[in-house]
Amino acid sequence: MDLQALVLPYKTATMASELKPSAACKQLSLKVAVLEHLKSSGFLQIETERPTLSLSFDLSTMVVPVIDFSKLDGAERAETMAQIANGCEEWGFFQLVNHGIPLELLERVKKVCSECYRLRDSGFKSSEPVRTLDVLVEAEQRGEAVAPVDDMDWEDIFYIHDGNQWPSNPPEFKETMREYRAELRKLAERVMEAMDENLGLDKGSIKSAFSGEGRHEPFFGTKVSHYPPCPRPDLITGLRAHTDAGGVILLFQDDQVGGLEVLKDGQWTDVQPLAGAIVVNTGDQIEVLSGGRYRSAWHRVLPMRDGNRRSIASFYNPANEATISPAVAAGAGGEGAYPKYVFGDYMDVYAKQKFQAKEPRFEAVKAPKSSPAA
Repeated sequence: MDLQALVLPYKTATMASELKPSAACKQLSLKVAVLEHLKSSGFLQIETERPTLSLSFDLSTMVVPVIDFSKLDGAERAETMAQIANGCEEWGFFQLVNHGIPLELLERVKKVCSECYRLRDSGFKSSEPVRTLDVLVEAEQRGEAVAPVDDMDWEDIFYIHDGNQWPSNPPEFKETMREYRAELRKLAERVMEAMDENLGLDKGSIKSAFSGEGRHEPFFGTKVSHYPPCPRPDLITGLRAHTDAGGVILLFQDDQVGGLEVLKDGQWTDVQPLAGAIVVNTGDQIEVLSGGRYRSAWHRVLPMRDGNRRSIASFYNPANEATISPAVAAGAGGEGAYPKYVFGDYMDVYAKQKFQAKEPRFEAVKAPKSSPAA
């Protein structure tokens, strides 16, 4: 969704007639928060000499929950905590605004990552997905029947973490991404603390589980992706449907080009672009720790004919050595629905079954009943 689609004329009378007073107040409060968020980001210019403010947001079109994270420390803390719980329980996805990451930093991140892709563009044009699609199109032109590709993605990616080599061009990339990752790590830990509280756990419980009770460093990695324009989106997927293996995922997605969808109640739903927002989703390990109360959600990226989608996803995951098991009573899945296992073992299974159902992955790492308790 672009800014023009997000910023709509605000009519007090219409709002009052269509919403109950309490709902109207809540929606107006969030609209103001998002408005301030975009104003401070530079995406929205307001002419202060005008006698009235004539801009607002139609948040009814933002289906995936949007949460003003700054209210976690104010008078509306309880309501904000409830919104986070709802996002985790009902969606597995939500968007944070006023999250504390400087919006000027986000602009720099966009710039260096887009420049990185520009330098990599020629490589993608000769990549296997492009060659495969060319072969399919040529076969189709000869009158042959072709089937969509189901074993690769229309995606250019690279990963950065503390232990690997980062791109040296553009020159600002390393400094910018180090600063960004430090801010994002802090945000992830604040989100996990909110989850702790909502689950009735001691503060820091999820972080402690991810670190093997402090013996290891949780893994924090970042995947920088671009989804270039695709001439035949009917023949290949941007990113195939999957759930994420790890813990808490924080995504800084493109604010102009959509394509990310989450599966909710059997229907694919857009995670609509919102300038300056951070999208949060819960991975498989949060589902296990919560005993199924929080669910890792299936999601995918659709390829687009027009527009180059930028996507920067960071993963706050357990250390490979960490032991993961339910920290709260089992949810709807029943007692024993989730096993106790070492995260590294789970990742070995996930690497082979990423795009398959998650339940067999849990079963695959379940210790035999005859094994002694760890």
